Amino acid sequence: MALFGSSARSVMSSKQKSGYTHFGYEEVPVGEKQQRVAGVFTSVARRYDLMNDLMSFGIHRLWKRFAVDLAGVRAGERVLDVAGGTGDLTRAFAQAVGPRGMVVLSDINAAMLGEGHRRLLDRGVVNVPLVQANAEKLPFNEGSFDCITIGFGLRNVTDKEAALRSMTRCLKPGGRLLVLEFSKPLNETLARAYDQYSFKLLPMMGRMVARDEDSYRYLAESIRMHPDQQTLKGMMERAGLDRVQVYNLTGGIVAVHRGFRLE
Repeated sequence: MALFGSSARSVMSSKQKSGYTHFGYEEVPVGEKQQRVAGVFTSVARRYDLMNDLMSFGIHRLWKRFAVDLAGVRAGERVLDVAGGTGDLTRAFAQAVGPRGMVVLSDINAAMLGEGHRRLLDRGVVNVPLVQANAEKLPFNEGSFDCITIGFGLRNVTDKEAALRSMTRCLKPGGRLLVLEFSKPLNETLARAYDQYSFKLLPMMGRMVARDEDSYRYLAESIRMHPDQQTLKGMMERAGLDRVQVYNLTGGIVAVHRGFRLE
């Protein structure tokens, strides 16, 4: 089968101006967000994994491991890792599908894609196709993949509904989409502590380690503007996915949503 074809602050504001979208807490023209997000990830690409370890105290590796296990990828399957960044999920899936399968690493940002390619090669993972692509308009034929994942990338997409539809279209019937993303803490005490951590410590670590305080302030704000667990579940269902389930991790700080394309 050919893969390529032609072609309030804690919630999304219902009063957002027409033609505008969120860039963190800021409202910007829709056409501007993609460029500004690109600037953020170009800036942080080289230190992205180090910052992930520092920010999550290494727990991001357990979140990713849970998502990989939940995906249930088997030998010989085809997997697409959207917004795959530095390739953590790609590497795990490449091991799971074996030589008869295929994993594609995709990211809209060239710097992140290059960093992912370098890290995969350093770990002996070869023959992984790289595709620079917008999640809203994936350049693959319908029904190309058994499994698609997007890890910590959906909140940075301008039109999340379009991205979910695009990923659903690229799934085979019976295929599954997994969205691993920061979400909303289930406990009010945890939520307050998480806010203090996000808006005081994260920008400080960004300044000290990545030399980029503003990018990490944006990342904290983007987490707060991302849809909560039930809202995202509804969005996935409207995109054409069925049997959507939500798995809360670390008290809801992170959630994995899994849905299936039935036809």
